[in-house]
Amino acid sequence: MYDKLRKLINSLLPGLYLFGFTLGTGSVTAMANAGADYGMALLWAIFLSCLITFIMIQLYGKFALVSGETALSAFRKHIHPAVGIFFIITLTAHVCGSIIGVMGIISDLSYEWSKAYFDNGIQPIYFAVFFIFLVYGIFLQGNTQFFKQVLAVIVAIMAICFLINFIIFMPSIDEIARGFIPVVPETQPGQNPYLLIASIVGTTVFSGLFILRTTLVKEAGWTFKDLRIQRRDAMFAAFMMFVVSASVMAAAAGTLHVHGTRLDEASQMVTLLEPLIGLLAVSIFTLGMIAAGVSSQFPNVTLTPYLIDDYKNVKPNMRQWKYRIIVLVLSLLGLLVPLLQAPPVAVMVTSQAFGALILPVTVACLIFLGNKKNLMREHTFSWVTNIVLFLIFIFAVIMSYMSYSGLFETISRLFA
Repeated sequence: MYDKLRKLINSLLPGLYLFGFTLGTGSVTAMANAGADYGMALLWAIFLSCLITFIMIQLYGKFALVSGETALSAFRKHIHPAVGIFFIITLTAHVCGSIIGVMGIISDLSYEWSKAYFDNGIQPIYFAVFFIFLVYGIFLQGNTQFFKQVLAVIVAIMAICFLINFIIFMPSIDEIARGFIPVVPETQPGQNPYLLIASIVGTTVFSGLFILRTTLVKEAGWTFKDLRIQRRDAMFAAFMMFVVSASVMAAAAGTLHVHGTRLDEASQMVTLLEPLIGLLAVSIFTLGMIAAGVSSQFPNVTLTPYLIDDYKNVKPNMRQWKYRIIVLVLSLLGLLVPLLQAPPVAVMVTSQAFGALILPVTVACLIFLGNKKNLMREHTFSWVTNIVLFLIFIFAVIMSYMSYSGLFETISRLFA
């Protein structure tokens, strides 16, 4: 029994890694913002994003199982080297913004939470330094299997904390049902539902997940006979993404939205929720946020080394000194928000919305590779799969337009 359970957990580690990558403070911030501003009205955006994420994870995983190649290596060989370089540059730029925002939110939340136990609290910079070197210390172990196991524990803590919050704040069935109807809420002063929708999509349907999926599948040693296991793993990851994301939205909808309170800073999640739900519930929420931040920060800082090895078509080796230096530099970006006192929520939402701009290229590349007979042989994508991917491509273009429009409006407002 124990061996079967251990085998099942090991078969889900690639999905847990992607789940931890996606459900970081960026996702939590986007979902909490959506819940605070619009209640459960944008639940449809979460569901659609998780459904698309499952399809893309599953298909990129299938491509790796059939062709035996990883994504960037295939882009370089079968499309053009510039495509692979494009993803390395754009995804690195994206995770840089995410690293800055994640650590800003974690340190800010921890500071506000610490005020309940210490006079004047512990300054954010100390929390930032602690979490940065915690993540970097895990990275220095250099063992990717160890990374996944540690991440699985952190993800489990995060999921339990947010599910407890969902039980506490569970909305009515009627409100949840209405949330599945695709509507864009009316814009109120200071609100931008289009940027928020783009942010939800950008943080869930993240191109880095799909690129990394091919490497994780290869690392797991799966072959085409493991297609069923790969599909189950992808489904588990997408399901957990939806459950936890919906739980965060419900917590904000049941508290902040009911009281007409907006979420402008991460620290408000502590200061505003405590009078409504008590210190214990806030502590659970804060612990979940910290676990979410750490679970996403590790994949964030290690994504670039994975991408470089993927492009070069070599086995990932995190023990190289050049990667230790790259990861250290990326990790130290997390000090910018505590040092400069920039608004972490604004940084985070903008960073995640930027991710939507990369998505159309990611979908187009999959369509191209999935229909190459010399790569996929008899497993080339069916006409049904191609239609689904074409619809996802159209959706990705619309999300990119919404992201661009929202970013432009936000920047214009800042400099007005």
